Amino acid sequence: MRPERRTVGLAALLLLAVTACGTGAPGPLTPAAEGASGQPLSGRLTVFAAASLTGSFERLRDDFAAAHPGVQVQLNLGASSALARQIVSGAPADVFAAANPPTMATVVDAREATAPQVFARNRLQLVVPADGPGRVDTLADLARPELVVALCAVAVPCGEASARLLSSAGVTAAPDTLEQDVKAVLTKVALGEVDAGLVYRTDVLAGGGAVRGIDVPQADQVVNDYLVAVTSSTGNPSAARAFVAHLLSPRGQAVLREAGFELP
Repeated sequence: MRPERRTVGLAALLLLAVTACGTGAPGPLTPAAEGASGQPLSGRLTVFAAASLTGSFERLRDDFAAAHPGVQVQLNLGASSALARQIVSGAPADVFAAANPPTMATVVDAREATAPQVFARNRLQLVVPADGPGRVDTLADLARPELVVALCAVAVPCGEASARLLSSAGVTAAPDTLEQDVKAVLTKVALGEVDAGLVYRTDVLAGGGAVRGIDVPQADQVVNDYLVAVTSSTGNPSAARAFVAHLLSPRGQAVLREAGFELP
């Protein structure tokens, strides 16, 4: 892949994110109950989605399957960067939902997807065990060597966002473990294996009573835009477009809002 094309692709995606957030519109796609032939949708639909979308996309999958019983929806959830590499390497995927523009750019630049759209936004929070001793109050505490800290690896979107957040706050964290997706950080905190971590606000909500979130003022400067696209190699384009339309529909956006996502 040529560096020049990657630069252009990322710039275009960032412009798309700004445009979508500025208009407040979910995008040009509209819900589709049938395929181009006018027949009910059917077949297998494989959706690759960021781990932080787990709860929301499980609900959206169930809603979509109920509306289109002929479609078998399979979710592949994980770190966006790993999913992007799989798609570029030829893994069968019909829809890709990424947790930040650079990750989506990897797939777009490889010509494995086109016309991604921003469908949600997310920001980071400090997270601590709900029954912890209360030794963590601010982002600066992550630099204390006596604490056990979990962060996402910088190669994945939550890790890249965490690095930007810590840099903007002038904090040099001392992580004891670097995880490959945000759910792994949340799990370690919920189990009390670490004293604190950085996860998305939606993950704190998903953690329920096992964890407690602490707002970080600087997080307002580090907001992740989530993008979705139909892959170029999809074997079920009608169902893929319909799933994206459902995601962008009022019902889909309500599911995301209930999970704590901000809407574009």
